[in-house]
Amino acid sequence: MSSNISFKHISKLAIPALISGVSEPILSLTDAAVLGNVKLNPTEALAAVGIVTTFMSMLIWVLGQTRSALASIISQYVGANNIDHVKNLPAQAIMLITSLSLVIIALTYPFAAYIFKFYNASQLILDYCVEYYRIRVFGFPFTLFTIAVFGTFRGLQNTFYPMVIALIGTVTNIALDFLLVYGYEDLVPAMHVRGAAYASVIAQILMAIASVVFLLKKTNIPLWVKWPLNQEIKRFLLMIAHLFVRTLALNVTLYLGTSYSTSLGKSYIAAYTIGINLWFLAAFVIDGYASAGGILSGKLLGAKDYKTLLLLGKKLIRYGVVIGVILGLLGALLYHAIGRIFTHDEMVLTEFYKIFWIILAMFPVCAIAFIYDSIFKGLGEMKTLRNLLLIATFLVFAPVLYLLDLFDWQLYGVFTALYAWILTRSFPLVYIFRRRFKRLSENV
Repeated sequence: MSSNISFKHISKLAIPALISGVSEPILSLTDAAVLGNVKLNPTEALAAVGIVTTFMSMLIWVLGQTRSALASIISQYVGANNIDHVKNLPAQAIMLITSLSLVIIALTYPFAAYIFKFYNASQLILDYCVEYYRIRVFGFPFTLFTIAVFGTFRGLQNTFYPMVIALIGTVTNIALDFLLVYGYEDLVPAMHVRGAAYASVIAQILMAIASVVFLLKKTNIPLWVKWPLNQEIKRFLLMIAHLFVRTLALNVTLYLGTSYSTSLGKSYIAAYTIGINLWFLAAFVIDGYASAGGILSGKLLGAKDYKTLLLLGKKLIRYGVVIGVILGLLGALLYHAIGRIFTHDEMVLTEFYKIFWIILAMFPVCAIAFIYDSIFKGLGEMKTLRNLLLIATFLVFAPVLYLLDLFDWQLYGVFTALYAWILTRSFPLVYIFRRRFKRLSENV
């Protein structure tokens, strides 16, 4: 069985995936932009959102790996023309992951202050962190539910409906951010940090409701849990375990960067917040084509079409690097204007402008890392991804950050270490992929 990997077909999958993927960092960027421009303590509010967003991203990325695991398994069964064998897997996966999210809420809610002290938050920033998190966390189960549905759709080679669902959440969140943070005359009181948190939770609930509607109306995948456990549940859980360790390593990187930036002072953590969220935004833009790679690679593996799989990898690198270069050039052209979207604090802007060029220079390399990361997820090669990220985090990022701290590089050190980290994640995957599937394609 062959598959269409023309630019048109790849883009048909990639562009909706890009739009739905970008919605996630846009939610955080909107919170940052709105709170960074409030009259009351904007720098502290911006810093708090950055810290909480880092922690929430960790939770979502650790437990949200159901999307990659489900997409991988389902796409392989689509490629093998055997989808009926995994129809009950999504409902079982959703039940497991949403149940675990309730345990996370129970464990973290009472200890929010201790958690964010661990990120070096203190005084007013710590108060804002706790206030924001204790509202935001209640959207967590709805987010994980939606992510699992997205994985199901991706496995079925459909990225259109996740895009529609994501747009519903994004538009809702942006509108409510302005309404609830700033208030509206005497009708809606200005809620500052709490308003941004409420906006996010409401948007997450709406996305979960839309996910139910689209999955039941547009597919024959049931949401009612049926027993016995699917034959693929063991492989699904093993994938989740590998991705769990991998994501913990990823979040060690983010924790070290956030904690170190916070220790430098409020202007530094505010500048870091802007920079890292822009990096996330670019990552999700590039991830549109990376997601297409994951979707198609699983299908091609299921069909045992190794020659087309090799060609797919080559094509996606070209597309991704071009996107990375374009993003870098756009950032360079709008260098100073971008910073002022988020804050008018000159001390914050000074620190941000010092390091923004490093972020822009990372984008083409990020394209290679994210595309092959997604391809390996589609192939179900989660163990390889786990091992490589452990190396990148503990043998590259952490030592480089520590070394550059000795020379007082401040935020330069954080983002230089991040660059070394992304380099380590990229080129080894290209080598492993080409070596493995070139051999398989020659034996067919």
